[in-house]
Amino acid sequence: MSDDRIVDRAGIDAELERVRREFHELLDSADADDFERRSQGTRWTNEQLLFHMVFGYIVVQRLLVLVRLLGRLPAGVSRTFARMLDAGTRPFDWINYRGSCAAARVYDRYRMGRKLDRVIGSLRASLASESEANLARGMHFPTRWDPYFSDYMTLEDVYRYPAKHFDFHREQLTIGRPDRPPGLP
Repeated sequence: MSDDRIVDRAGIDAELERVRREFHELLDSADADDFERRSQGTRWTNEQLLFHMVFGYIVVQRLLVLVRLLGRLPAGVSRTFARMLDAGTRPFDWINYRGSCAAARVYDRYRMGRKLDRVIGSLRASLASESEANLARGMHFPTRWDPYFSDYMTLEDVYRYPAKHFDFHREQLTIGRPDRPPGLP
């Protein structure tokens, strides 16, 4: 990103609010059977996948700190860090799956909406206070961890990432679609 480019903060903020509203609509429209039903294309139930979608936003809070720190160091530092993380993809996948299963018991259908509200509120406040220079700062990422991670991501890219993650997983939910055959949208 060039130094003269202005980040579309309003667009990112609108995306955060869109996801917050859609998430509450999903929670409000689901019944007990919907939450317990398997999602499509994952081993998670809908409730576990919904938490995983919230977790994408929680992770971003930590990634922002990491980019602010590693983005100030030589690119080789974050490149090496990303390679180390990529080497640990297998344990990461296991932890990512099991962690969402366990965490959905704490941040269940009754609590995860409030958690997402707090996290998105924090991200919106953080975005509003970021300098253009910080939003242009970036680092290398482990591309094997998530299909929406690029080799190099700026802070702006990190703010945009969780909506892509959310939208992808939203399509895997089977809320309101009990007769949905596996593999069909």
